[in-house]
Amino acid sequence: MRKGWLAALSAVALPLALAACATAGPDYRPPEHSAATAPAATGAFRSAQGPRIDGAAPLPERWWRLYADPRLDGLIEQALAANTDLRVAQANLARAEAVLREAEAGRSLATALTGGATLARPSGTGQSLPGTLSYDLGLSASYPLDLNGRIRRAIEAGEADVEATETARDFVRVSVAAATARAYGQVCAANYLLGVNRRVVALQRDTATATRRLFRGGRGTAFDVSRAQAAVETSAAALPAFEGQRQAGLYLLAALLGKPPADYPADVADCAALPALGRPLPTGDGAALIRRRPDIRQAERRIAGDTARLGVATADLYPQVSIGGSLGLAGPLSGLGSGSSFGFSLGPLLSWSFPNRPAVKARIAEADAQVQADLATFDGTVIEALRQAETALETYRRDAERAEALARASTSAALSAQQASRLFRFGRGDFLSLLDAQRSYAAAQAAAAAARAQLLQDQIAVFLSLGGGWE
Repeated sequence: MRKGWLAALSAVALPLALAACATAGPDYRPPEHSAATAPAATGAFRSAQGPRIDGAAPLPERWWRLYADPRLDGLIEQALAANTDLRVAQANLARAEAVLREAEAGRSLATALTGGATLARPSGTGQSLPGTLSYDLGLSASYPLDLNGRIRRAIEAGEADVEATETARDFVRVSVAAATARAYGQVCAANYLLGVNRRVVALQRDTATATRRLFRGGRGTAFDVSRAQAAVETSAAALPAFEGQRQAGLYLLAALLGKPPADYPADVADCAALPALGRPLPTGDGAALIRRRPDIRQAERRIAGDTARLGVATADLYPQVSIGGSLGLAGPLSGLGSGSSFGFSLGPLLSWSFPNRPAVKARIAEADAQVQADLATFDGTVIEALRQAETALETYRRDAERAEALARASTSAALSAQQASRLFRFGRGDFLSLLDAQRSYAAAQAAAAAARAQLLQDQIAVFLSLGGGWE
């Protein structure tokens, strides 16, 4: 009897053991023929040219430290610790990790404890109540063999989802670091532009004062005085806008730090010097960008997760097998503990629901289509990332050329204004020429200062497009 039982068990276990060598669905492999492997995507950036850009140098992990500005370093570290968007991203990661633990629990031993009691009197026996009291106590356990890899694929999908969620958090870190640097740069730029324009206003006020003095001495006209005063008022009218930009930057900084706007960092309000790089801007190449950018890594992890889910769908075509056993006591209460009340079972448990195969195959096709969509999304993400990087570098390069030209124009305009003022004071030039020279000087100074401030925003845009700051 025992030999027959073992033979029957072997007959069932052998084919199951052989089936254990197969796992449903395809194994994941990184995209081989994609935009990420094209030579044009992995080489040097086309726009990484000029003396302000170093295309051979790799991007450091914390790019903002290139500015050697302790206040900027401190603000970004605070933002990375307290930003509300990052708190949401961290909570999403914790949720994904919990889902993975749930999938891993599918490999655990499952147990069940049952018990019951009944009171019954068979009809027609003539027995008086209460009848016969019987009981049923049982303990069962089962362990899934996962021969078709359904649980394994579910765990693979969960692991890929965790990694994709991690990269989503990293992308938020990149965005928060860049937004904090931009807001800080906005405050510093507003104060810098405020200082430049105040100096222009001071120069024009000196001219207006001199014009009044000459008018009182009989060398000027009331028209000259009114025009000089109008120039002062026109330039002074731009000052409140810069003060508003400074406050807007401070309020944005407070929000990025997870604080109410009124609780902005007051020690930043007096920043008047633009953060400047002490070296040419490092960029690395396309291959480094593809490895670094969180959105590209997230797109690749989505392919891995959906490939594993394709295996989960395929596993529904096959039976689910587990090893199980049970112990139990059952019978009338009067025989509790007797040998006849004890029973047990041990062996493989085969569960196959004989699913609607057309429906299962439709789900498999759906999962496969999702993988194909993920592959296309991955290619699109790579192409868009490279486009953003090239555009940001090209914008920075052209704006740098423009800033240099405007700086030269500002120097020339300053010299012209000085010459016109000297000629007017000695009676060798007319007031209209002086006013025109000072107007040109004011415009050149404002344009040069704005171009220099824009370079800081362009640099941050390059760093954002390169995807640094999450490591």
